[in-house]
Amino acid sequence: MEVSEILKRCDHTLLAQDSTWEQIRQICDDGIKYGCASVCIPPAFVKRAKEYVGERIPVCTVIGFPNGYNTPEVKAFEAADAVRNGADEIDMVINVGALKDGDFDYVKDEIALVRAACPGKVLKVIIETCLLTEREKAVMCVLADRAGADLVKTSTGFSKGGATHEDVIKLREYIDAINEAGRLRGRGELGLKASGGIKDLEDAALYIKEGADRLGTSRVVKAAKALEDEA
Repeated sequence: MEVSEILKRCDHTLLAQDSTWEQIRQICDDGIKYGCASVCIPPAFVKRAKEYVGERIPVCTVIGFPNGYNTPEVKAFEAADAVRNGADEIDMVINVGALKDGDFDYVKDEIALVRAACPGKVLKVIIETCLLTEREKAVMCVLADRAGADLVKTSTGFSKGGATHEDVIKLREYIDAINEAGRLRGRGELGLKASGGIKDLEDAALYIKEGADRLGTSRVVKAAKALEDEA
């Protein structure tokens, strides 16, 4: 797979607690230079980043991050605030405890509330696969679809594990089944984002082959830079 094909699926990401504006600006510059799908950055930097990049690259940010246990109303406020500041894409963390309790309506309703707060924007739902059973992963794909999300995202990268190839393969199966049923009802396609722990270009290409529509990582751009240095 061509490096450019991998890069255009990447949300070039910097979410470290000690991120500075200079680092965020560099992420933006690199995301534009290498043709990434978006830059994924902390909410506090969205306004400045959007003013800096304009329409050259979509700006993505995170909601309820990284633990997801904010109330639905707080998540909706965060999403609306991010949109006012210029965010083009929203990655929200679900309430994992509510899912574990079997309160599926709560989880679906909180996604729907965030969806309503960011109309017309790309909404990705972070389900934190490392904390879920196989059944819970399958349920989350259904809930995300019913609540109007655009993609299911594996991980925050801040819990005890990130994306795995096994998870991406299984999630792709669940999502393909949902999309097949949805096509009969004229619904849009649910996508899949792998995030957390993607090692290198080879690993990224494998995730795409296994069914990831997006990748959340900073390592792909770093690898592309290294290839340039070697040339």
